Amino acid sequence: MRRRPNYVAGAASLAWLFIIGLPLYVLLTATVQSRSDYARGGPLSLPRGFTLDNYTSAFDGGFGQYFLNTVVVTLAVVGIVVVLVPPLAYSIVRSRSRVTSLVFRLFLLGLAIPVQAVIVPMFFLISKAGLYDNLIGVILPTAAFCLPVSALVLSGAMRDISPELFEAMAMDGATPRRMFFQLVVPLSKGGISTIVVFSALQAWNGFLFPLVLTQSDSTKVVTLGLYNFQTEHGINIPGLLAAVVLSMVPVLLVYLFARRALVQGLMGVGGK
Repeated sequence: MRRRPNYVAGAASLAWLFIIGLPLYVLLTATVQSRSDYARGGPLSLPRGFTLDNYTSAFDGGFGQYFLNTVVVTLAVVGIVVVLVPPLAYSIVRSRSRVTSLVFRLFLLGLAIPVQAVIVPMFFLISKAGLYDNLIGVILPTAAFCLPVSALVLSGAMRDISPELFEAMAMDGATPRRMFFQLVVPLSKGGISTIVVFSALQAWNGFLFPLVLTQSDSTKVVTLGLYNFQTEHGINIPGLLAAVVLSMVPVLLVYLFARRALVQGLMGVGGK
């Protein structure tokens, strides 16, 4: 029996495609137009010419340095999270110690503390430590605020691992360290991918810590560098959108390669 086409679903799909595609069209077409052509035609007009000057001028204006600084901050934050959170989550799941339970509760308490509430004491702490206007002064607090959520997500993924697997390895004489590296880590790939993407997004899109804890151009990150396209006379919209596109590429690449494990981790299946 031949099924009748669902015209309502098709129309809804086209409408949804239009809603998604229109902002992308406005974003991408603006980046390949000159500032004068964009001002004459408006955001919805077809490009009158094609130019890559907006991208080259972004790098000429120091955006390359900001991009590199953001990459350094992001990689460092992800590295700290990946090194600290898996052993912590493993201890939370397997240990029955009161100390471990207390540490986990302190981490959960961190979920209730907004960044804005600690930015002033954080500024004095970073300044006293001699890390003001230094990328390390941005990396450490950013990683610290990623740890509570990451520990919660990864411990939930590790709890999905069957206790029988731990018992089988224990009967074979496996040590806790061997269980961690040969059992827990492989079966927690989904959760680990989730915390990697989460911490990378937090670091890449971070604004408040770089704004308060850095000052010079040599330590600016992408989110602060976007301010350079705004002057007292107006905003260079094509140049700004070109910088936005450049800043989006790494995040899209991370999601592209980790999307399957990310979905598994969010579903709580622990990558099994």
